[in-house]
Amino acid sequence: MRLLALAATGLVGACAQNPEPRRAIAGAEPKRGLAVIERVGCGACHDIPGVSWPKGATGGPLAAFGDRPFIAGRLPNQPQVLTAWVRDAPALAPTTAMPAMPINEAEARDVAAYLYTLHGR
Repeated sequence: MRLLALAATGLVGACAQNPEPRRAIAGAEPKRGLAVIERVGCGACHDIPGVSWPKGATGGPLAAFGDRPFIAGRLPNQPQVLTAWVRDAPALAPTTAMPAMPINEAEARDVAAYLYTLHGR
């Protein structure tokens, strides 16, 4: 049992040392994504690098989001999933506190592209 726990610890450590590869979304523009984030007020719930105010805490910080393997701790952090999430999170996770956002598909792709520029290293 102890060996299994150590092996699991090693695997978790390996995951932390080798984040997901950098993601890109064809045709999306991170600068436009930041403008959308500011316009719709994502900072009211999230602390987002590049957004000076507000610095929300309800939704958690989004620093190093591009390095994360999961969205909201439960969904795979893949471009098509993230695009759907930022547009209508309750459709993917009905119990989430994140509301559906008043943005279109192209804007959601731009927001996702911006979030993928946020790295911790």
